[in-house]
Amino acid sequence: MTHTTKTLLITGAGSGLGRAFAIAALDAGHTVVGTVRKDADATAFTALHRERAHARILDVTDDEAVFAVVGEVEDVVGPIDVLIANAGYGLEGTFEETPLADLRAQFDVNVFGAAATVQAVLPFMRERRRGHILAVTSMGGLAGFPGVSAYCGSKYALEGILEAVGKEIAAFGIHVTAIEPGSFRTDWAGRSMIRAPRSIPDYDDLFEPIRAARRQADGRQLGNPAQAAAAVLHILDAPDPPAHLVLGSDALRLIRAGRDAVDSDLNTWEDLARSTDFPQGS
Repeated sequence: MTHTTKTLLITGAGSGLGRAFAIAALDAGHTVVGTVRKDADATAFTALHRERAHARILDVTDDEAVFAVVGEVEDVVGPIDVLIANAGYGLEGTFEETPLADLRAQFDVNVFGAAATVQAVLPFMRERRRGHILAVTSMGGLAGFPGVSAYCGSKYALEGILEAVGKEIAAFGIHVTAIEPGSFRTDWAGRSMIRAPRSIPDYDDLFEPIRAARRQADGRQLGNPAQAAAAVLHILDAPDPPAHLVLGSDALRLIRAGRDAVDSDLNTWEDLARSTDFPQGS
């Protein structure tokens, strides 16, 4: 594959996978605009490269600001070749114990923040008839796990948007990829995780071991963020990049198990599914 230098816009570039993506892209000679939430993070980001690292302060839940930043980047830095909508966070808790306000806030960032960013870059990419839109979902966007129902719900929603959008804009030469990471050594399970308070003892037996295991695994996850970044860079030069890029052996195993369970239901209840049609020719 030939390597051409590109301009990337990466949201949530101050830490975790977003920062890893930015560093790898800069090392490969690309120009990167990274959005962060704080001035200190912006300073740290621009220090990554004197000429090719550009920071922008952005709250992705502010629709107007998202569109303004994208327009300004197009004018000042240059045409955005690649968007990586990475900004997001984890919300842990059983569904019954999760306040609806917390569920809405989770969707505001993980779904609507990503949707606004995708919508903002689309007119420019469509006019140029090229571009690559990527968004970080999760293995929890293709398989559901107890204790993170709100998070999985937000990632399933984003998966559905991306898959449909990809089919709408394929004729314009724009690729869409959902990135589905497993567990990586980032702050996701640490400072980036919001934990709903416990209040219902009935869930103790199921949930307490899940919460304890996640805390224990923090910092010892299988996934290497630098290798994830290398994998993402690899598909940017692919003529036919995937609609789904699963990252991590744990993600492969758990997503396959989840999809096998869906297939099992399809097969077991196939006759009942078919029974709801009108007879052919009627």
